[in-house]
Amino acid sequence: MKISIIGATGYSGVELIRLLLSHPVGEIISIYSNSQAGKTIQEVYPHLNTIFTEELQVIHIEKIQEEADVVFIATPSGVSGKLVPQLMNGTLKIIDLSGDLRLETPELYTTWYNKETSPKEVLDQAVYGLTEWMGEQVKEATLLANPGCYPTATLLALLPLVKEGLIDEKSIIVDAKSGVTGAGRSVSLGAHFCEVNESISAYKVAKHQHIPEIEQTLYRLTGKEALISFTPHLVPMNRGILSTIYASLQEGVTEEQVAQAYSNAYEGKYFVRLRPGAHPKTKEVTGSNFCDLAWHVDSRTKRVVVLSTIDNVVKGAAGQAVQNMNLMFGLSEDTGLKLTPVYP
Repeated sequence: MKISIIGATGYSGVELIRLLLSHPVGEIISIYSNSQAGKTIQEVYPHLNTIFTEELQVIHIEKIQEEADVVFIATPSGVSGKLVPQLMNGTLKIIDLSGDLRLETPELYTTWYNKETSPKEVLDQAVYGLTEWMGEQVKEATLLANPGCYPTATLLALLPLVKEGLIDEKSIIVDAKSGVTGAGRSVSLGAHFCEVNESISAYKVAKHQHIPEIEQTLYRLTGKEALISFTPHLVPMNRGILSTIYASLQEGVTEEQVAQAYSNAYEGKYFVRLRPGAHPKTKEVTGSNFCDLAWHVDSRTKRVVVLSTIDNVVKGAAGQAVQNMNLMFGLSEDTGLKLTPVYP
């Protein structure tokens, strides 16, 4: 497979490079960054010195269409929505890691992102790549919207419970915490060391752009209209997401039913590790494509508490994108992704 990467200098882009350099049947043939064009990738990321020395180029639509089998777009929101219609030619496979193709209509996207995206006819062609739940559709996709990091952790935790009708889908509260890489590599006050170190803060309370993505996907895959309260937090670490999810159980639901729902949903799913009664840590998935799930049934409050942890730039971005690419090309989804978490 001949692979191009647009937005190669962001954290998701360089993580794609790390993963794809070890892929047995994928070859990176070109990398693009309008802001860093003319430099080699090792000038931007010296840790790649002697490993990968490709020169960064200005985005060239026709060249990508002619040379690549698949292109990953790892740009900030508002960029890929304009690039995708130009790239689509019926044969090139496109995997978008931004949020531009995830929501159902341009109007909904503009409401939550305050930007413009692709027209509705393009959005209608995009398959939402939550691999464990959309694998069959992913196999047939030529245009794929890679899920967000928070939605990946949250949806993998919630879908078995909502699908089986075990919780009140209007009672869901998501308390999510992310490392600073989730804010991207661009310099900003909110990601400044002195602002983040020795501190934890909530942000975008009740208005985060991943809220409609989560609710929309729950409805698509279960037919149930969920209503979630979602609060993200920034914590002083590089990588990782921990979503702590609370929901009221339906009357009479037992701990055994909850456990069975997760077992049914993820039997044979290599990248979802079930850990009932445990307390997963972000450190236990760092550098890997795993999602660790644990649940606790609180008989006193009649609620279930679900803990879901991922590496936000692997399973929450580049790793899941490669997982989807594998299915799109008829490969086993774990090809090139059997990575042991980095510990400690």
